[in-house]
Amino acid sequence: MALETGFSELVPSAGKLDRKKLAELGEEHAAKHVAALGYRIVKRNFRFGKVGEIDIVAYDGDCLVFVEVKARQDYSHGEPEASVNPRKQAQLKRVARMYYYVNGLSDVVCRFDVIAVDIFDKKVDIRHHQNAFY
Repeated sequence: MALETGFSELVPSAGKLDRKKLAELGEEHAAKHVAALGYRIVKRNFRFGKVGEIDIVAYDGDCLVFVEVKARQDYSHGEPEASVNPRKQAQLKRVARMYYYVNGLSDVVCRFDVIAVDIFDKKVDIRHHQNAFY
């Protein structure tokens, strides 16, 4: 598993964000991060019924990448990437299979990345775990 760290940026507003705003801000920073790495984003927030959602679907070269983004303003519930537990991984795999089905894909290699976004005191730090699980 490859890990990239150190990306920092100022957040426009301080204070506690509600869950939805925190998730949106985290996903926005993650999308900018993967775009800066040269990934080609093809879909954001791919949802398949009640099965679940994948935050970012992108290509890294010829590899299809399903990206789960987790953002935190504090560690009272642990580090963000720790919440991508085996149950969440299984859900992401089910949604990824549905992405393949809906888009008629078959011979495309894929991987799952997890991006953790820490938003503390107007500062954003990103940890990118490539190939986080199989």
